Amino acid sequence: MKKLKPVTKLCYATGNLGYGVISQTMTTFIMFFGTSVLGIKGSLVGLCVALSTFWDGLSDPLIGYLSDRTESKFWGRRLGYLFFGTIFMATFNILIWSVPNSFSELGKFFWLLVCLLGIETANTCFATPYVALGIDIAPGYNDQSILQGYKTVFFILGMVLPSLLMMIFMPNSNNELGQLNQSGYINMSYATSILGIVCGFICVFGTFKKAKSMPKYKTREKEKNAFFKVLYNFFLTLKDRNYGAIIISYSVALISAAFLTSVGMHLFTYCFHFNTTQIPIVMTCLFVGAILSQLFWIPLSKKIDKKPALIWAYITILIGIFLTFFVFLFREQFGSTVCFWLVLVCITFCGFGTGALYSLPISMFADNITMDKLRTGENKSATYSGYMTFAYNIANSIALLVIGVLLDLIKFDPKSPVQAQKVQSWLGIIVFGGCAICILIALLVLKRYNLKRSDILKEQLLAKQKKKN
Repeated sequence: MKKLKPVTKLCYATGNLGYGVISQTMTTFIMFFGTSVLGIKGSLVGLCVALSTFWDGLSDPLIGYLSDRTESKFWGRRLGYLFFGTIFMATFNILIWSVPNSFSELGKFFWLLVCLLGIETANTCFATPYVALGIDIAPGYNDQSILQGYKTVFFILGMVLPSLLMMIFMPNSNNELGQLNQSGYINMSYATSILGIVCGFICVFGTFKKAKSMPKYKTREKEKNAFFKVLYNFFLTLKDRNYGAIIISYSVALISAAFLTSVGMHLFTYCFHFNTTQIPIVMTCLFVGAILSQLFWIPLSKKIDKKPALIWAYITILIGIFLTFFVFLFREQFGSTVCFWLVLVCITFCGFGTGALYSLPISMFADNITMDKLRTGENKSATYSGYMTFAYNIANSIALLVIGVLLDLIKFDPKSPVQAQKVQSWLGIIVFGGCAICILIALLVLKRYNLKRSDILKEQLLAKQKKKN
């Protein structure tokens, strides 16, 4: 198979920029927006986000199953889902932040819940077939790593943009923190939705020719009770040594991101006392570190293989968490200016390790799917991709619910611009403790993974020999 042209890689990766900027805006701000801006209890916001995330996870394998069995004459197997998913993503992205402030707390809760369920459905319609499309067009061991590198850079750019847009749409005024002003979130949603549509269309039409020219893999006929069989097969997949190890390790590792993003805004606002200029700079350093790290982790994975490289990435993240926690403990002694610069250095270090989480686990998961394709001739890329996101979202939904309850237990007051010292301490424990525990568990689970580069190359050679015979 011919290698992907750079322009095709760029068009494919651009889709991750649009998806990333919308999903990251929601991930970064929704917990803070719901509690500190709308004044909803942390447990209610946590429940709202958890339910929508649970639904997102539940719909992933179903959309993956449907995508594998969809053969449109115009769109092919994946592109129709990406096209319409982009439009609905952008629409619900605007509605989420437009909650009427005159509503009661319960009314705001249901508005958020309905809109979050809508955007998570749209996200699934885009994200699951999108991952499968990448596996379809770049099945090679090293090609997959390179494509994931492209994709990761654009996704991280999408993660950076919401923080930068925060500086534009949420300026501080009259000693009032800009992140407490709802109009800033609404204006930002218009900008991110427009960008999401543009990037989504570039991805669809930029990969159109390549996607339509891909060989047709056999697909099983539609079955009765297909959805329940898909869920049943998910648990069978977890029993597989390599699938189970990478799915669980990846899911648990990304829960650490939920702790950082969900409570990070609270931590930076109420503990470090950063404003809407400092917070975007801190978050940008996190993502810049992740982007720059692609130049390190991908070559390292080629040299020592993917699993050892990912282990080193986990260790790097743990060191970064410890250093940032140290700064948190002595923030009063360091002073605001020194503390800010120390946080920048520590967060950049964390970002450098985190960069591997956005490329290597997906690449390793793709390797297992490629092995199945070579052995069976059946294309279930989207179904398996759905399993990956299903596991992550289920774990993430539980974590978000726990985070929301914890905010109430530590007596976080969403109506107060200043939190008690005890509350600040607990916010730090939640963020740093949660992140460290998740990474440690992910590291231990990853040790079970044993698929190597040589295994893929051997299977590809056998497949070529079968074709010749």
